Amino acid sequence: MKLRALLLLPVFSSFALAEVPQPADPILTAMQQELAREKSDLVIPGMLRPYFIQYRLEDIHTYDAIASYGALTRESESHQRVVRVEVRIGSETSDSSSARGDGSLELAPADGDPAALKYALWSATDDAYKNALRAYATKQATLKTFQNAPTANDFSLAKAATLVEPLVTLTLDRDDWKHRLIEASGLFATSPETRSFAEAVQYSSASISALVVNRYTVNTDGTMLRRGYSGYTEGVSVGGQADDGMNLGRSNGSVATTAAGLESDAALNKRVIDDLISFDELRHAPIVDAEDYHGPVLFSGDASAEVFNRLFVPSVEADRPDIGTSARTQGAYQSSYKTPILPTFLSVVDDPTLRSFEGHALLGAYKIDDEGVPVEPVDIVVHGKLMNYLVGRQPVKDFPESNGHGRAALGQSAHSRAGVIIIKSSEPLSAEALRAKLLALAKEQGRDVYSVETLGGELAPRLLYRVSPDGKRTLVRGAVFDELDQRAIRSGILAAGGKPYIAQQVGTVPATTIAPELLFADITVKRANEEQQKVPYYPPPALPKD
Repeated sequence: MKLRALLLLPVFSSFALAEVPQPADPILTAMQQELAREKSDLVIPGMLRPYFIQYRLEDIHTYDAIASYGALTRESESHQRVVRVEVRIGSETSDSSSARGDGSLELAPADGDPAALKYALWSATDDAYKNALRAYATKQATLKTFQNAPTANDFSLAKAATLVEPLVTLTLDRDDWKHRLIEASGLFATSPETRSFAEAVQYSSASISALVVNRYTVNTDGTMLRRGYSGYTEGVSVGGQADDGMNLGRSNGSVATTAAGLESDAALNKRVIDDLISFDELRHAPIVDAEDYHGPVLFSGDASAEVFNRLFVPSVEADRPDIGTSARTQGAYQSSYKTPILPTFLSVVDDPTLRSFEGHALLGAYKIDDEGVPVEPVDIVVHGKLMNYLVGRQPVKDFPESNGHGRAALGQSAHSRAGVIIIKSSEPLSAEALRAKLLALAKEQGRDVYSVETLGGELAPRLLYRVSPDGKRTLVRGAVFDELDQRAIRSGILAAGGKPYIAQQVGTVPATTIAPELLFADITVKRANEEQQKVPYYPPPALPKD
């Protein structure tokens, strides 16, 4: 049966290298047996034989629960298996691959029956081989239309790797967490600290998501992998409108590799109340000035990590350029190799071998990537200069080999992706020194400056403070940033803090970014041009009495 409704979920990572030999795994055995058969027999008379085949099976177990307004509104749990087959024909120099990814996807038997699994692998391999033949013919014809040859090979060789870790299981006290979510989502109406403005709250929800993935990989290099990934995240979201109709909200959460690593019940409730109070403060905060501001802005570690995740990380992940171009990679840094892209006092390393930092397990940590290549720390930026890209087994100009960053979202082909990004300063300042520097700029310029605590979508400030020369902080709303781009992080950062912030990314590929506070010299703060919606015509239902 072809895959029609695979749920592609966020991936989380936690690694535990097996210290004792693992018993034979029937899934791995079936995959190796079918791979050997296909390697020997897979060829259409008169057609090219595959030079590389890889099988990846993902055993995916998820759990989600959401509560709103003090009641459980959704609970779901699923368990499924899916296989992805990659077939390459041609040679490492030029093959059937494309920048968007290749292969075939198939649902796998949930009970692990070896015969049924082999059938699913056979079916997916047949599709992948036929797709590869068509893609190779099209690609070779396309290449003939261009004057210049590609700047790098299509694939890089790798040694066989073996890593068999213990299987991971989903461990979560579902009843306890449902109770927590129900209580947390109803605090707006029950807490003495929030009842005075409870009628202004238009939504209040709390959620938890758990994901466990056991990933099996075998390929014709001789690689055999079984690794476990697990991630747990809880979040809260509260908000409503100001009197002028502006939509306002506060959303955040905690993330961990185990359920035990999430916030305690008391900490969760405190954060909900803090978010509700923050929402009420936003409702009464003044709108940012109509005149555009150009000047210093201090970014918290939270905000700095978001800036780097959007402006920096995607551009150092070496995605292959389009056929026929002479570019090294895609993105803003495709022609920035060995040139300054950050201030000289900043350096950046990607170190997925770092499994924990200041007591926190890191979601982006791993030992071997999804293409079977062991990972080592990569110095991306050294004293401001771009010295390396993150590369998988699809080479780019000047980087002919993988440095262990071929990583795959569930059910997808591997691409060059980051693991644990660490931004370091050779001249770190304390939090007090950074704030003193911000105030000194305010006094020197004779005007208010800005400080941002957290960002939302499109790098828009969610908590922005106007800071006067005497140190007074005033929360403002309705602002957006302008001219916050690669040029700003190259030449516009004046100073960096010494206290790192750990931002755990739980998107389709797990990643961690560790960033300090950053003081920018010149960022534009302007009023958002958004049409405000009407406030509700009548009040919400009356809250229950104590």
